[in-house]
Amino acid sequence: MTTRLYPIAIAAVLAFASTVQADGLLDANSASAEELAAVGGLDEAAIALILEERPYAGIIDLDEALSETLNVEQRAQVYAGMFLRINLNTATRDEIMTIPGMDRRMAHEFEEYRPYTSMEQFRREIGKYVDEKEVARLEMYVTLD
Repeated sequence: MTTRLYPIAIAAVLAFASTVQADGLLDANSASAEELAAVGGLDEAAIALILEERPYAGIIDLDEALSETLNVEQRAQVYAGMFLRINLNTATRDEIMTIPGMDRRMAHEFEEYRPYTSMEQFRREIGKYVDEKEVARLEMYVTLD
């Protein structure tokens, strides 16, 4: 027996899919309140703040907004499930440091290999310092767009 998706169900699936980036991170500018509620570390006040103040120009704007209600550790937990990707070639040190688990040494490595011409170059260069699993995790937070 096959299951058919009706137009309303298809629309709901597509709407959800558009808020989840290919790597599984929610896009903070488009996630629904229900999706945000599933992100670890976000309470009702933080969710309301995100919804009220978006769209955010970038991760620094989001981080500043969330700093009103969440401490650094809590924001790192949130960014494990929701983020605004940063551009590898134009991101500031502060933007790079918002990536969960980022330290100054690795941020320096991100900056050292600029300009990046491809994600493959990013994987190759950062892979000199961390294993493939960590490269894949870091890649979730960056873009060349």
